[in-house]
Amino acid sequence: MVTERVQEKRQFGHRARLALTPAQVRLVDAQAHTARTTWNLLHDWWTMVPKGKHTLALADAAIRQARKDIDWLAALPAQAAQAVLKTYFQAWKNCWEGRAEAPNFKARFRSVMSVDVPQGRDLHIKRVHRRWGMVNIPKVGRVRFRWTKDLSIGKTADTDNKITGARLVKDTLGWHIAFRVQTLDTAPDPHTGPQVGIDAGVTIPLALSDGNHRDHGRPARLPNGTADRDKWLNPDEKARLLRLEQRAAHQRSFRKQGQKTSNRLKRTYDQIASLRATAKRRASDWQHQTTTELTRTYGVIVVEDLDIPNMVKSARGTVENPGKNVAQKSGLNRSISQEAWGRTVTMLTYKAARHGGTLHKVPAPGTSQRCSMCGFTTPGSRESQAVFVCKNKDCGWSDNADHNAARNVLHLYRMGHTLSPAAGRAVVRRPLGVKPATAR
Repeated sequence: MVTERVQEKRQFGHRARLALTPAQVRLVDAQAHTARTTWNLLHDWWTMVPKGKHTLALADAAIRQARKDIDWLAALPAQAAQAVLKTYFQAWKNCWEGRAEAPNFKARFRSVMSVDVPQGRDLHIKRVHRRWGMVNIPKVGRVRFRWTKDLSIGKTADTDNKITGARLVKDTLGWHIAFRVQTLDTAPDPHTGPQVGIDAGVTIPLALSDGNHRDHGRPARLPNGTADRDKWLNPDEKARLLRLEQRAAHQRSFRKQGQKTSNRLKRTYDQIASLRATAKRRASDWQHQTTTELTRTYGVIVVEDLDIPNMVKSARGTVENPGKNVAQKSGLNRSISQEAWGRTVTMLTYKAARHGGTLHKVPAPGTSQRCSMCGFTTPGSRESQAVFVCKNKDCGWSDNADHNAARNVLHLYRMGHTLSPAAGRAVVRRPLGVKPATAR
């Protein structure tokens, strides 16, 4: 008897680097600035008109009229302007359902420059050779992009396997294109691998309950014992970063209060940001490779439900009640933010589902103080950040503190203390038309 495999649709994104000419860079920059201005005009319109007229049809009419009255708004394709309109209304919907803050104006220098290409048929993607492909960008022309993944184009594309659109995004390293890919894949069989508990840390990035910990392969601390903020850079890059920071401080000393930043200082800032972006990409690459390996090895992955925004709050306090150990807490906050625990859990969530496994979350309180051998929580057992010694007279078990916490995480799952929903972002659903208290 032959069993039919279930087919399921899957949507994901693929990001590739664009190779733009200087003239094309100016055109795409103009489109991005126009898209940001369109968003701000929409926000102006939203705050001025009565609440009863906040409809998609009236907003669309206002955008069309603005494109007729302001000539330079035509730099942005009409379909991209419609995408800005839909994104703005979706932002308000997310606010009303409690998933995000209310949308606001987008500042010129603090917002990400991006342009949406909502329809995949406008891209006309073609592979040139092994390393490069060509894509059509409206009002820009044909642009080369780095080919690092096989895409459903030409004869391989159909109703279920296709590219539905793209988004142009600019970061420190230049312009990139993020394709929206839709595929029809066979549902994976249930993963029969072992169970594992994972504790996220700073000294050991991912401590596993079976002892197969995952680290960066780089020393987390400098010889003087302080955390290495630039551990993802090699020694030559660290030396260059130090020289650039010293040069920026020297150039900043000549700028008077209220004076604009010089072009030389801007260029120095860009070079520093480029090195920071390189380190960030290396960290993201390590996360992708590690999470893929974990989801292929283990069938059930258990993590803590951490409140990361609360963990990285400053200990500065107030004038009346000043905080203690502010500098140490600030360094710990930077280390936690650099590890990007939330992004690791997000990767584990969708990759586990892709390989037939599951990811579960358990309550975080007490996992680092409880002894995973005897089950008792005795004061003083956590002797330091890395050492756990059970103070129970009948036990006395000692081990790495992160390994002990990972064993406790797995124990909570086996005892049935999982949270609902088990994985992914917890979203509080409200009836349609009911706004949260903060938005009323």
